[in-house]
Amino acid sequence: MTNDPQPMSPDLRPGADGRPRCFWAVGPPEYAAYHDEEWGRPVLDDAHLFEHLSLEGFQAGLSWLTILRKRAAFRAAFAGFDPAAVAAYGPGDVARLLEDAAIVRNRRKIEATIVNAGRTLELVEREGSMAAFFWSFRPARHAAPRTAADLVATSSEATALAKELKRRGFRFVGPTTAYALMQATGIVDDHLAGCCVRGAVELERAAALRRLTPGAALR
Repeated sequence: MTNDPQPMSPDLRPGADGRPRCFWAVGPPEYAAYHDEEWGRPVLDDAHLFEHLSLEGFQAGLSWLTILRKRAAFRAAFAGFDPAAVAAYGPGDVARLLEDAAIVRNRRKIEATIVNAGRTLELVEREGSMAAFFWSFRPARHAAPRTAADLVATSSEATALAKELKRRGFRFVGPTTAYALMQATGIVDDHLAGCCVRGAVELERAAALRRLTPGAALR
């Protein structure tokens, strides 16, 4: 793990416990919990990575808060995001999902999720795991963002990931969606410098990287 060379960000905000957090985490309780417990923490499980990929796709054009509040319903609707189960969905399932008011009823996004489940199974068969594939796109260097202005919507690595996913037949995955996935699953750590959970996230990322590529250094 590398030490952050930058001073504490001015865009940190105190949470209910007084500890400094990224500015966006102070507000609805769903955001605070997601920030502290999930965002940036490494995800190596294929089903959870497929879930993140799917939910980031559903989020396009909506707020992430909407998706968080519907996440339990999404999990119920899509068989816990088991790729094999979702890949077997047919026209009847699409019709059922379009009637499910608890999720986002967008035909293109629903159909993309089903297609992507099949592509996920193919990717795992070829690459060994989704984690090995996704983490191979981690940036060579990624400094802790100092301010909110340092946060970006995408990156060259995310653009490359999106391009490769599209080449493999994935749908509804552009560079912005790919970068949001990388942030959410720990492939990059965009917690601001001085955020109270950044240190723990970095330790977890270092451990995850050792599992994926023994001997590799966290960058």
